[in-house]
Amino acid sequence: MNRPESIKSLRAMPARTWDMIIIGGGATGLGIAMDAASRGYKTLLLEQADFAKGTSSRATKLVHGGVRYLAQGDIALVREALYERGLLLNNAPHLAHNQQFIIPHYSWWQGPFYTIGLKIYDMLSGRLSLGKSRHISKNEVTNRLPNIKADGLKGGIVYHDGQFDDARLAVNIAQTAAENGAVMLNYFKVDGLLKQDGKITGVTTTDLETGETFRVSGRTVINATGVFVDEILQLDNPGARPMVRPSQGVHLVLDASFLKSTSAIMIPKTPDGRVLFAVPWHNKVLLGTTDTPLETHSMEPVALEQEIDFILSTAAQYLTRTPTRADVFSMFAGLRPLAAPQKDTNSTKEISRSHKILVAPSGLITITGGKWTTFRKMAEDTVDEAIRQGNITPAKCNTKGMRIHGYQKQPMALAPLDVYGSDAAQVQAIAAMQPELAKTLHPQLPYIKAQVVWAVRQEMARTVEDTLARRLRALFLDAQAAIDMAPEVASIMAAELGKNEDWQQQQVKAFYAVAQNYLLKNIRIREQLPVTA
Repeated sequence: MNRPESIKSLRAMPARTWDMIIIGGGATGLGIAMDAASRGYKTLLLEQADFAKGTSSRATKLVHGGVRYLAQGDIALVREALYERGLLLNNAPHLAHNQQFIIPHYSWWQGPFYTIGLKIYDMLSGRLSLGKSRHISKNEVTNRLPNIKADGLKGGIVYHDGQFDDARLAVNIAQTAAENGAVMLNYFKVDGLLKQDGKITGVTTTDLETGETFRVSGRTVINATGVFVDEILQLDNPGARPMVRPSQGVHLVLDASFLKSTSAIMIPKTPDGRVLFAVPWHNKVLLGTTDTPLETHSMEPVALEQEIDFILSTAAQYLTRTPTRADVFSMFAGLRPLAAPQKDTNSTKEISRSHKILVAPSGLITITGGKWTTFRKMAEDTVDEAIRQGNITPAKCNTKGMRIHGYQKQPMALAPLDVYGSDAAQVQAIAAMQPELAKTLHPQLPYIKAQVVWAVRQEMARTVEDTLARRLRALFLDAQAAIDMAPEVASIMAAELGKNEDWQQQQVKAFYAVAQNYLLKNIRIREQLPVTA
């Protein structure tokens, strides 16, 4: 992907020749772009920030059917998600893999209860099953989970689900869409809808880097902006009823020594009814998540004190090594775009996880709800609807077996280049051509300088935050290390983008402001560091 080339393609497109204009570059919008472009439709995607800047980079990193939803009796949602889980693991094996989970149980009735439930989970996954669930003894649980509390432990249930790197997958989906002919643009904000006789005919959009505004015409416009869908709906119909009720999920990142296992822990019902995961991820442990209904939302959601306390206190009930605030390398909050209920409620359990498609009288198509696991199906349904609304010649969906950019069955075992799949050799080639670029950026993380160059040249990274948060996962894994890396990353990016020292300083300052929300330790960020030459 190349942003200047994409802008040229935008300028070159005559009026009313886009089949689908997609607003939003999260999992849903990117999936729609990939689906539409692969069917041969002229596709434009506009994202006001970076791809996966919001919820789509802040997930629990699970590709799953949802054991919780099974317990709630939502069989259809679980079956659909398990099917999509299987497709994703087949289509992006370099990023999504089979993860073993263990549910420890401390009462006798929980053993048969969860075992039976997970057998149903296995059955619903059908031929795309990742492995059979089974009950294991107390000794086997403690052998597999050395840090689990043994007092009162009766046994456990092993089951399988998927795990992935969300932001990396988002970038690869964007690349796949672009390879199929879609024009993908980040930092393009849609600030108006074009209409004729009450029907939408396109959008006005502003390049946030230059301030230039474009009038873009299309046969259909799709609102896939996640928690921001209501803002676009307001552009179409001021005063429209909200479609989304945001729910906040918070995660804390700890050292791998708190788990000491390749197996993940799943606590299906905490004292307040929520689910807690402890999942190995990029040589760290991810603890989460919360499920807090919110009335407002922002581009940079912040973890609430009660959410942090909930995760730490709940983890302490199950782990022999009690995590404290000082042990947290990074914390991050994400907002789930749950479809708003028709009645007033403060319980996110009563808000649907299924996706919903709304077509306004103006023709604006809005997709909301759903989750990462079902992004492909959400995209298929949305494109099918756009075909109907835009009177577009139908074409069959191709994404069930479509290999996502970077596809490689046996990725490199060398972290962190394994997440690049088939692109890893090209990243290595950059490092080989310039030995300086083979050096690591920080002693606490495995990332090398060549990855920054690759992010700018091939993955449309435009800011230091784009690189350290979503192309590399440094900010999510160790916030202080990411802060330390920022000046050097700014310098490398400036050389690639042709930016001056003022730009570097501005980028470092902006990154510090964002990174403070990821820090839980009592560390004071230096307001200004010298930019590495």
